[in-house]
Amino acid sequence: MSGAGAALTGGIIAAGLGSRLRADGYAVPKPLVPVDGLPLIDAVIRNFLAAGVHSLRIIFNEQEQDCVDRVREHFGGAIALDIDVKTTASSLESFERVVGGSDGRVLVSTVDAWCRPADFARFAAAACVRPLDATVLAVTPLVADENPLRVDVAGDGRVTALGGDAGAFVTAGLYLVPPRDRRGAPPAGLERLRHYLAWLWHSGAPVYGEVIEAVVDVDRAEDVALAESLALTGRSGGGA
Repeated sequence: MSGAGAALTGGIIAAGLGSRLRADGYAVPKPLVPVDGLPLIDAVIRNFLAAGVHSLRIIFNEQEQDCVDRVREHFGGAIALDIDVKTTASSLESFERVVGGSDGRVLVSTVDAWCRPADFARFAAAACVRPLDATVLAVTPLVADENPLRVDVAGDGRVTALGGDAGAFVTAGLYLVPPRDRRGAPPAGLERLRHYLAWLWHSGAPVYGEVIEAVVDVDRAEDVALAESLALTGRSGGGA
Protein backbone atom coordinates (compact mmCIF):
# COMPACT_ATOMS: atom_id res chain seq x y z
CA MET A 1 0.00 0.00 0.00
CA SER A 2 2.94 2.32 -0.75
CA GLY A 3 3.80 2.43 2.96
CA ALA A 4 0.55 4.14 3.92
CA GLY A 5 -0.39 1.36 6.32
CA ALA A 6 2.59 2.24 8.57
CA ALA A 7 0.94 5.57 9.41
CA LEU A 8 -2.41 4.03 10.28
CA THR A 9 -4.01 2.15 13.07
CA GLY A 10 -7.12 0.07 12.42
CA GLY A 11 -10.43 -0.27 14.18
CA ILE A 12 -13.27 -2.80 13.92
CA ILE A 13 -16.78 -2.15 15.20
CA ALA A 14 -18.19 -5.53 16.22
CA ALA A 15 -20.40 -4.69 19.20
CA GLY A 16 -23.80 -5.10 17.52
CA LEU A 17 -26.16 -7.87 18.61
CA GLY A 18 -26.79 -9.35 15.13
CA SER A 19 -30.49 -9.83 15.84
CA ARG A 20 -31.52 -10.15 12.19
CA LEU A 21 -29.01 -12.91 11.50
CA ARG A 22 -30.15 -14.73 14.63
CA ALA A 23 -33.74 -14.43 13.41
CA ASP A 24 -32.57 -16.04 10.15
CA GLY A 25 -31.27 -19.06 12.05
CA TYR A 26 -27.63 -18.24 12.82
CA ALA A 27 -26.88 -19.36 16.37
CA VAL A 28 -23.37 -17.87 16.64
CA PRO A 29 -22.51 -14.23 17.38
CA LYS A 30 -22.47 -12.03 14.30
CA PRO A 31 -18.64 -11.78 14.08
CA LEU A 32 -18.48 -15.57 13.83
CA VAL A 33 -21.06 -15.92 11.05
CA PRO A 34 -19.20 -17.60 8.17
CA VAL A 35 -19.06 -16.21 4.65
CA ASP A 36 -17.43 -18.59 2.18
CA GLY A 37 -16.12 -20.62 5.10
CA LEU A 38 -14.49 -17.68 6.91
CA PRO A 39 -16.03 -15.92 9.95
CA LEU A 40 -16.77 -12.25 9.37
CA ILE A 41 -14.24 -11.15 11.98
CA ASP A 42 -11.50 -13.21 10.31
CA ALA A 43 -12.38 -11.72 6.92
CA VAL A 44 -12.16 -8.16 8.23
CA ILE A 45 -8.83 -8.74 9.99
CA ARG A 46 -7.57 -10.36 6.77
CA ASN A 47 -8.51 -7.13 4.98
CA PHE A 48 -6.50 -4.99 7.39
CA LEU A 49 -3.47 -7.22 6.96
CA ALA A 50 -3.86 -6.94 3.17
CA ALA A 51 -3.81 -3.15 3.56
CA GLY A 52 -0.60 -3.25 5.60
CA VAL A 53 -2.19 -2.29 8.91
CA HIS A 54 -0.66 -4.09 11.89
CA SER A 55 -2.21 -2.37 14.91
CA LEU A 56 -5.89 -2.95 15.51
CA ARG A 57 -8.51 -2.00 18.09
CA ILE A 58 -11.70 -4.07 18.16
CA ILE A 59 -14.86 -3.55 20.17
CA PHE A 60 -17.04 -6.56 20.97
CA ASN A 61 -20.16 -6.62 23.12
CA GLU A 62 -20.15 -8.33 26.49
CA GLN A 63 -21.83 -11.48 25.14
CA GLU A 64 -19.00 -12.12 22.66
CA GLN A 65 -16.18 -13.53 24.78
CA ASP A 66 -15.88 -16.42 22.33
CA CYS A 67 -15.11 -13.85 19.61
CA VAL A 68 -12.39 -12.32 21.80
CA ASP A 69 -10.88 -15.75 22.39
CA ARG A 70 -10.91 -16.60 18.67
CA VAL A 71 -9.23 -13.37 17.64
CA ARG A 72 -6.50 -13.70 20.25
CA GLU A 73 -5.89 -17.34 19.30
CA HIS A 74 -5.83 -16.87 15.52
CA PHE A 75 -4.35 -13.38 15.11
CA GLY A 76 -2.42 -12.59 18.28
CA GLY A 77 0.87 -13.26 16.52
CA ALA A 78 0.00 -11.46 13.30
CA ILE A 79 -1.29 -8.08 14.46
CA ALA A 80 -1.09 -5.91 17.59
CA LEU A 81 -4.48 -6.20 19.28
CA ASP A 82 -6.32 -3.86 21.63
CA ILE A 83 -9.68 -5.46 22.41
CA ASP A 84 -12.45 -3.50 24.11
CA VAL A 85 -15.36 -5.51 25.53
CA LYS A 86 -18.34 -3.24 26.02
CA THR A 87 -22.03 -3.43 25.18
CA THR A 88 -22.62 0.04 23.77
CA ALA A 89 -25.82 1.98 23.38
CA SER A 90 -25.27 2.84 19.71
CA SER A 91 -23.04 2.47 16.67
CA LEU A 92 -21.75 6.00 17.34
CA GLU A 93 -20.61 5.06 20.84
CA SER A 94 -18.81 2.02 19.42
CA PHE A 95 -17.19 4.19 16.74
CA GLU A 96 -15.96 6.72 19.29
CA ARG A 97 -14.49 3.99 21.48
CA VAL A 98 -12.62 2.51 18.50
CA VAL A 99 -11.13 5.78 17.25
CA GLY A 100 -10.81 7.60 20.56
CA GLY A 101 -7.49 6.13 21.64
CA SER A 102 -5.47 7.27 18.63
CA ASP A 103 -3.90 10.62 17.77
CA GLY A 104 -3.30 9.61 14.14
CA ARG A 105 -5.56 8.54 11.33
CA VAL A 106 -7.67 5.45 11.93
CA LEU A 107 -8.93 3.06 9.26
CA VAL A 108 -12.27 1.69 10.50
CA SER A 109 -14.45 -1.19 9.33
CA THR A 110 -17.67 -2.55 10.68
CA VAL A 111 -17.50 -6.31 11.15
CA ASP A 112 -20.35 -6.86 8.70
CA ALA A 113 -18.81 -4.90 5.80
CA TRP A 114 -17.75 -7.81 3.60
CA CYS A 115 -15.48 -7.07 0.64
CA ARG A 116 -12.51 -8.60 -1.12
CA PRO A 117 -9.09 -7.92 0.46
CA ALA A 118 -7.75 -6.27 -2.69
CA ASP A 119 -10.70 -3.87 -2.77
CA PHE A 120 -10.19 -2.99 0.90
CA ALA A 121 -6.49 -2.35 0.31
CA ARG A 122 -7.26 -0.13 -2.68
CA PHE A 123 -9.71 1.88 -0.59
CA ALA A 124 -7.13 2.35 2.15
CA ALA A 125 -4.43 3.46 -0.30
CA ALA A 126 -6.75 5.90 -2.09
CA ALA A 127 -8.11 7.30 1.18
CA CYS A 128 -4.60 7.99 2.49
CA VAL A 129 -3.96 10.35 -0.45
CA ARG A 130 -6.79 12.62 0.67
CA PRO A 131 -6.05 15.65 2.90
CA LEU A 132 -5.04 14.84 6.46
CA ASP A 133 -8.11 16.57 7.90
CA ALA A 134 -10.55 14.69 5.63
CA THR A 135 -12.95 11.95 6.61
CA VAL A 136 -13.07 9.40 3.80
CA LEU A 137 -16.02 7.06 3.25
CA ALA A 138 -16.04 3.92 1.16
CA VAL A 139 -19.10 4.12 -1.05
CA THR A 140 -20.59 1.51 -3.35
CA PRO A 141 -23.23 1.33 -6.07
CA LEU A 142 -24.24 -2.10 -4.71
CA VAL A 143 -27.28 -1.49 -2.51
CA ALA A 144 -27.38 -4.52 -0.22
CA ASP A 145 -28.89 -2.80 2.81
CA GLU A 146 -32.51 -2.38 3.83
CA ASN A 147 -31.82 1.13 5.16
CA PRO A 148 -28.91 2.53 3.15
CA LEU A 149 -27.24 5.89 3.72
CA ARG A 150 -27.11 7.38 0.24
CA VAL A 151 -24.24 9.49 -1.03
CA ASP A 152 -23.30 11.49 -4.11
CA VAL A 153 -19.66 12.15 -4.98
CA ALA A 154 -18.21 14.82 -7.28
CA GLY A 155 -15.48 14.19 -9.83
CA ASP A 156 -12.81 15.33 -7.35
CA GLY A 157 -14.05 12.84 -4.77
CA ARG A 158 -15.79 15.32 -2.48
CA VAL A 159 -19.11 14.17 -1.08
CA THR A 160 -21.82 16.47 -2.46
CA ALA A 161 -24.87 14.90 -0.81
CA LEU A 162 -25.32 12.60 2.15
CA GLY A 163 -28.64 11.18 3.28
CA GLY A 164 -32.10 11.32 1.80
CA ASP A 165 -33.62 9.15 -0.91
CA ALA A 166 -31.35 10.09 -3.81
CA GLY A 167 -27.69 9.35 -4.46
CA ALA A 168 -25.71 7.19 -6.84
CA PHE A 169 -23.90 5.38 -4.02
CA VAL A 170 -24.43 4.15 -0.47
CA THR A 171 -21.98 4.12 2.40
CA ALA A 172 -20.15 0.81 2.77
CA GLY A 173 -19.10 0.59 6.42
CA LEU A 174 -15.44 1.52 5.83
CA TYR A 175 -13.98 4.84 6.93
CA LEU A 176 -10.70 6.70 7.20
CA VAL A 177 -10.94 9.04 10.16
CA PRO A 178 -8.58 12.02 10.57
CA PRO A 179 -6.53 12.63 13.71
CA ARG A 180 -8.62 13.27 16.80
CA ASP A 181 -7.75 16.97 17.08
CA ARG A 182 -8.91 17.57 13.51
CA ARG A 183 -12.39 16.12 14.04
CA GLY A 184 -15.09 18.42 15.29
CA ALA A 185 -16.86 17.61 18.53
CA PRO A 186 -20.37 16.39 17.64
CA PRO A 187 -23.37 17.91 19.37
CA ALA A 188 -25.01 16.00 22.18
CA GLY A 189 -27.91 13.74 21.32
CA LEU A 190 -26.61 12.08 18.16
CA GLU A 191 -27.72 8.45 18.32
CA ARG A 192 -26.08 6.66 15.39
CA LEU A 193 -22.91 6.76 13.33
CA ARG A 194 -24.90 7.82 10.26
CA HIS A 195 -26.18 10.85 12.22
CA TYR A 196 -22.60 11.80 13.07
CA LEU A 197 -21.52 11.49 9.44
CA ALA A 198 -24.46 13.64 8.32
CA TRP A 199 -23.62 16.26 10.94
CA LEU A 200 -19.96 16.22 9.93
CA TRP A 201 -20.79 16.78 6.26
CA HIS A 202 -23.40 19.47 6.97
CA SER A 203 -20.89 21.26 9.22
CA GLY A 204 -18.63 21.81 6.21
CA ALA A 205 -15.86 19.42 7.22
CA PRO A 206 -14.03 17.85 4.26
CA VAL A 207 -15.68 14.50 3.50
CA TYR A 208 -14.59 12.39 0.52
CA GLY A 209 -15.92 9.21 -1.03
CA GLU A 210 -13.89 6.38 -2.57
CA VAL A 211 -15.84 3.88 -4.69
CA ILE A 212 -15.70 0.13 -4.09
CA GLU A 213 -17.86 -1.69 -6.58
CA ALA A 214 -18.93 -4.51 -4.25
CA VAL A 215 -19.32 -4.28 -0.48
CA VAL A 216 -22.06 -6.27 1.24
CA ASP A 217 -23.57 -5.20 4.56
CA VAL A 218 -24.10 -8.66 6.06
CA ASP A 219 -27.22 -8.35 8.20
CA ARG A 220 -29.41 -11.18 6.88
CA ALA A 221 -29.10 -14.67 5.43
CA GLU A 222 -29.60 -13.29 1.92
CA ASP A 223 -26.59 -10.99 2.45
CA VAL A 224 -24.45 -13.99 3.34
CA ALA A 225 -25.51 -15.63 0.08
CA LEU A 226 -24.71 -12.48 -1.91
CA ALA A 227 -21.26 -12.14 -0.34
CA GLU A 228 -20.53 -15.80 -1.05
CA SER A 229 -21.49 -15.35 -4.69
CA LEU A 230 -19.09 -12.40 -4.94
CA ALA A 231 -16.33 -14.45 -3.33
CA LEU A 232 -16.92 -17.18 -5.89
CA THR A 233 -16.83 -14.65 -8.71
CA GLY A 234 -13.50 -13.34 -7.44
CA ARG A 235 -11.95 -16.81 -7.35
CA SER A 236 -13.17 -17.62 -10.84
CA GLY A 237 -11.45 -14.55 -12.27
CA GLY A 238 -14.45 -12.23 -12.45
CA GLY A 239 -13.05 -9.83 -9.88
CA ALA A 240 -9.94 -8.89 -7.91
